[in-house]
Amino acid sequence: MLSLYPKTTQLLGATILLLVFSPASRAQTADALPDAPTPQVQAIDLAQNSGAPQQPSQTQPQQPSSSSTEPSLSDLGLTTAQTQGSAQAQALLDKRTHMLKVHQKLGLLTLIPLAATVISSAGATASHQHNGSTVVTTNTGNTTGRDLHAALGSVSVGMYAATAWYAIRAPKVPGVESRGAIRVHKALIWIHAPGMVLTPVLGAIAFKQLNSGERIHGVASAHAAVAWVTVASYSASIVAVSWPIHLKF
Repeated sequence: MLSLYPKTTQLLGATILLLVFSPASRAQTADALPDAPTPQVQAIDLAQNSGAPQQPSQTQPQQPSSSSTEPSLSDLGLTTAQTQGSAQAQALLDKRTHMLKVHQKLGLLTLIPLAATVISSAGATASHQHNGSTVVTTNTGNTTGRDLHAALGSVSVGMYAATAWYAIRAPKVPGVESRGAIRVHKALIWIHAPGMVLTPVLGAIAFKQLNSGERIHGVASAHAAVAWVTVASYSASIVAVSWPIHLKF
């Protein structure tokens, strides 16, 4: 019994050696082990594990397309001549508007010396005394009231001329016709414009007659009537286009 133990042990060892070094055993062992990483994969893993910054992919900026640009005047069908003509028409309209605004303001300001002239006319006349059938003119030496009246009249005529100049020199817009209150305003010019010329002329004649100790006679006697008609027509022309009147200076 004891003699069989060594032989059995040797047989068992030989069997184990055959199983270990047999081709099937080596194939199974090779299949069980993982493959070695390739150099390229290993380099990528090392770069990711080391925390090295990766270069972002560079993309070229997109160029804006021509369709995104704003349309020009030529794209809208307007020629250069048409755009220049519109600019010139706008400049003409702006100049006319500015000059007519100045005309309106001066016209309102002219009412101040004009009203003062009318008020001062009460002290511009001479006193008359009846001596039977003869009328004696007194107070011919004191000309203060007449001088003040003449000075205020001169200021009124000067401001009236400046007011008319801005209206006459304002550029005209072709094809535009006057309507409504503007027609009334222009129609009254035919009354107060001649009156502004005749009133100072008749007043100068009357001033000379009074200073000479004469009674006002002849055409000079129409001075007051012409003055009142002129003031009334001038005031009506202002009301026609400025009512309600708002003073903005």
